[in-house]
Amino acid sequence: MEIINLEGTEETPKVVLDKDNGIFEISGRSLPEDVSAFYGQVLQWLDKYAAAPNPETHFIFKLEYFNTASSKIILDVLSKLEGISGAKVYWYHHDDDEDMEEAGREFSDIVDGVPFEFKTY
Repeated sequence: MEIINLEGTEETPKVVLDKDNGIFEISGRSLPEDVSAFYGQVLQWLDKYAAAPNPETHFIFKLEYFNTASSKIILDVLSKLEGISGAKVYWYHHDDDEDMEEAGREFSDIVDGVPFEFKTY
């Protein structure tokens, strides 16, 4: 399966999706001008991955900031994980960033069947 490895910018997050090495991460800032275009490839990749996933999928979210449009797409990404057996989300947030922690907890409540672990950095 092809690897997605996108370097982060001021407006787009770093994205690494690497099935062979078991790396699944979205980190940084997410406020792309066209959210659908940016995340479209991520959602397509997850659809392909779901057909033959690894026994465990540890998906890391280490976001510093995301806008409202990104929150909808992040929920779409998390919803794709619902259909992947062995998926687990690691939601990182700065120790003093209560908003990001709360966002993760809200996503955790919405996405049923995917365990979340909250970590600070």
